[in-house]
Order: sequence, then C-alpha cells, then structure tokens
Amino acid sequence: MRFNKYIALVMLMILSSTALFAQKDTIAEKREARKLVREGNNLYKQQKYTDASVSYKKALEKNSKYKKASYNLGNALYQEKLYKEAVPQYELMSKSAKTKFEKAEAFHNIGNAMMEQKQYQPAVDAYKNSLRNNPNDDETRYNLAVAQKLLEKEKNKDKDKNKDKNNKDNKDKKNKDDKQKDKNKDKKEGDNKDKKDKKDGDGNKDPNKDKKKNDKKNKQKPKPKQGKMSPQQIKQLLESLKNEEKKTQKKMNVKKSKGKKVKQEKDW
Repeated sequence: MRFNKYIALVMLMILSSTALFAQKDTIAEKREARKLVREGNNLYKQQKYTDASVSYKKALEKNSKYKKASYNLGNALYQEKLYKEAVPQYELMSKSAKTKFEKAEAFHNIGNAMMEQKQYQPAVDAYKNSLRNNPNDDETRYNLAVAQKLLEKEKNKDKDKNKDKNNKDNKDKKNKDDKQKDKNKDKKEGDNKDKKDKKDGDGNKDPNKDKKKNDKKNKQKPKPKQGKMSPQQIKQLLESLKNEEKKTQKKMNVKKSKGKKVKQEKDW
C-alpha cells in the first residue's frame, strides 16, 4: 500500500511539473508575441508595411488567439493593398472582440476593404454591422451612404445591360423568324411551281407548248438562201431579157436604115 501511495505521489509531482513548465512556456510565448507586435507597430509607423506584416504573423504563430496581432496584420495588409487578404483578419477580430467598440472598428475596416474591391453589397452590410455596434460613428455613416449610392448605380447599370441584352436577343430572334418565314415562303412557292409543272405535264395545255412546236417546225423548214432565184423568177427574167433584146434589135435596124444613103436612079 505504501508503495502504491509512493507511485501516485511521484506521478502527481511529474504532472504538476509538466503543467508548470507548460504554463511557463505559454507565458514565454505570449511575451514573445507581444514583443513581435511592438516591433510590427514600429515598422508600421515607418510605413514598412511588408516587414510589419511579417512581425504580426510571427506573433500569431506564438499566440494564435492574439486578437491585436490579427487586427494589426489586417491593417498592414490593407496598407499593402492586399484587401482580400486583410478581410479574414478583420473578421477574426469581429468574432473575438469583447467590446462593441472593437466590433464596430473591425466591421468598419471590413467595409473599407470591400469598397476597395468594388464589392458594394458586402461593404454596405459591413458598415451596417459597424453602426449597430456604434451608432454614433459619423464616419461609418458617411461611408455607408457612399456605398449605397455606388451599389444603386451598379444595379442600374446591370439593369440597363440586361435590358440591352434582352433587346438584342429579341431582335436576333425576330430576324431569325423573318428568315425562317422567307425560307418557308420560297419553299412553298417552289412546291407550288413543281405541282404546276407536273399538272401541265399530266394534260393541261402549256401556253408555251405551241410556240415551241412552231419554232421547231420553222426550224426544220428549209429557207431560201439570200440571192438565189426560183425557177419561175428565172423564166420570167429570161423572157423579159428576150423581149428587151428584140426591142433593142429593132431599134438598131431602124437606126441603120436612117444612116445609109439610098441610091436614086438618074433621070437621063
């Protein structure tokens, strides 16, 4: 029994020592974290925001629940224009804050970071949360008014954009329908023409049929060549020439008789 009591006493002393050392380590880490935050603050004042961010991150490695380190890290990231990375640090502060003033400050900075990213709806929500915790903050109230105005402008712009898109879609649809109507009309006219041609071939008189037939007949009939006379015309021409020749010969004979001296018998 005494041996068991001795063992239990030794175990208790070991556990107590371990807890004591752990507590000392925790205190040491907290002190180191505070030291790192002070270094970060000095760098921040010198506008060395990147170096300040490194110090704050090291402080959080020593003490992850060190809310001041989170908040200051958010501010340093904000100054580096790393707005997206700054927001989670402010959110940690808003959740761990013990006073309404601290919550209001965290939400205010969330709103500012969202405004820089042109995310106006989240900015409006953040400023409203800040005013719920600190209704007397005029700066937050002013920022809220600006964010609401920009949000309304954005919505109107999107509305106009959607309206233009709908008008364009309707116009494209109308043009498509008109093209389809024209296509259907052409197809219908083509079908009607095919039906008419087929009907004409089945027995209806084709108005061009007789003309084509006559043209074909005329084409087959031999035409007299230009300048060639018919036998009748040649016969008439020969007779006319013969008659002319007779007249000419008769005139020549008369002309000869007038020109020749006629002998007269002498009266002795």
